[in-house]
Amino acid sequence: MLTDNKLWIAQGDNPCYLLLNQANRHGLIAGASGTGKTVTLKVMAEGFSDAGVPVFMADVKGDVTGMAQAGDLTDSLRERMATFGIDERQFAFRGTPCRIWDMLGDAGCPVRITISDMGPQLLSRLLGLTEVQQGVLNIVFRVADDQQMLLLDLKDLRSMLAYVAEHAKEYETTYGRVSSQSVGAIQRALIALEDQGGNIFFGEPSLDIMDWFACDASGRGYVNILNAQQLMSMPLIYSMFLLWMLSTLFERLPEVGDLDQPKFVFFFDEAHLLFNGMPKTLTEKVVQVVKLIRSKGVGVYFITQSPSDVPNEVLAQLSNRVQHGLRAYTPAEQKAVKAAAASFRANPAFDSVQALQDVGTGEALVSFLDEGGRPSVVERARVLFPACRMAAADPGIISSVLANQNDLMSKYEEAVDRESAYELIEQARAEADEAAKLAAERAAFEKEKAEFEARKAKEEAAAAAKAEKEEAAAAAKAEKEAERLRLKAEKEEDRLRLKAEKEADRLRLKEEKEAERREAEAKRARDRVVGNIFNSVVGTIGREAGRQITRGIFGTRR
Repeated sequence: MLTDNKLWIAQGDNPCYLLLNQANRHGLIAGASGTGKTVTLKVMAEGFSDAGVPVFMADVKGDVTGMAQAGDLTDSLRERMATFGIDERQFAFRGTPCRIWDMLGDAGCPVRITISDMGPQLLSRLLGLTEVQQGVLNIVFRVADDQQMLLLDLKDLRSMLAYVAEHAKEYETTYGRVSSQSVGAIQRALIALEDQGGNIFFGEPSLDIMDWFACDASGRGYVNILNAQQLMSMPLIYSMFLLWMLSTLFERLPEVGDLDQPKFVFFFDEAHLLFNGMPKTLTEKVVQVVKLIRSKGVGVYFITQSPSDVPNEVLAQLSNRVQHGLRAYTPAEQKAVKAAAASFRANPAFDSVQALQDVGTGEALVSFLDEGGRPSVVERARVLFPACRMAAADPGIISSVLANQNDLMSKYEEAVDRESAYELIEQARAEADEAAKLAAERAAFEKEKAEFEARKAKEEAAAAAKAEKEEAAAAAKAEKEAERLRLKAEKEEDRLRLKAEKEADRLRLKEEKEAERREAEAKRARDRVVGNIFNSVVGTIGREAGRQITRGIFGTRR
């Protein structure tokens, strides 16, 4: 309840006021189940809204939506009003201006963030990666940045992982080793994340967190309610989103120093989900953000069952505390009760340890910062009741709230899938496939061409060989024919020569025979002449002289 620039939260021996100018020093609402944490949450959120401070909170049980609906005056509430000295006739039950968001897009304005927004460190935490696997994821994000490939949704990240794995050898000297085992482990983790709704949560349009910094027409701050009932079965997504939101607020908001009231208040319900198993580096990041974000006008309030759920480094920053009852059945629980009691500035009027075990539903140990920024003495007090409804809002009220945020629905309702890593890689792969296809076709063509040219060359070689063979055969035949003709000519020449020689011999013999005949005839003629002369001489000289002349003549011839 807003009173003189302070929030009246509870009433003990003294009223417990949460000062608006100290509200950005953060706070803690703790207590066992059923002790009244949600009522305290509503009372605080309602007061901040009335002061014009926008608020964010998660609805993990489904009853926070009651803030949008006016509360009902019941008999028990009348009795409670009387204990606070509130006149029911002067108290106005009313709802607070609310906006409902839903990370799964079922019952509220869709909440999406991009893979790049989440970053490798938070995403590694979300996926439960080892240090080596986180190193590989860092490389994937770095390559995506250097290649100007946007990582917007899970299919972008899956494609980028496959792309880096395919080119691991190329990137090894520049970015480091990317093992196929680590990529496979990350891909398997992404499948689990998709099964939890990550494929809906990651994408565009990405949430502009400044849309939560808004007030209604009357100046009351909007209470931004995240429908987180289904997210309780997906604790990693829930915790990582809230951690992302806290980091984003820290990074985007300017330094403003100490203000009269916060610019924004963030209630983190089920805080143990954030810190369970958180690596030291992330814990240090949360501590840093919690320490420094107050200077940006943001108050962070953790809601959990036990203060021990929150690391001591964070717990030390939570100055405004409402500690509901704690159960102490085991030694560990008793130790936690003592530690919670020891965190308060002691009140001599009661034993804080015993009080924490005795307080009933709607009661708490309360300590807020005073004007000087010092923790006030702890009060055992009854928490006020909210003006809104205690339980969940009626469906008609929720429908009305959703109808009144049409401007946000028009901005975030339709998912946008613009060109990013997946499309670029698929395009490059398609181009590579097309190039490979063209290269294969070219290779096939070249092969066919080579085979054709080889066949042609073979055929030409065969034709040339055949022609050469035929030419050789023709040459051999011609040579053989020439030889035959030569031999025939020689034979004919020999025949003609022999014939000529024979004819010459015949003619010579004939001539010789003719000459002999002529000579014989001449001889006979001579002989007749000689005989006649001889006979004549012999007759004249005598037979004896004739014989001598005859011998002389024949002897001379010889």
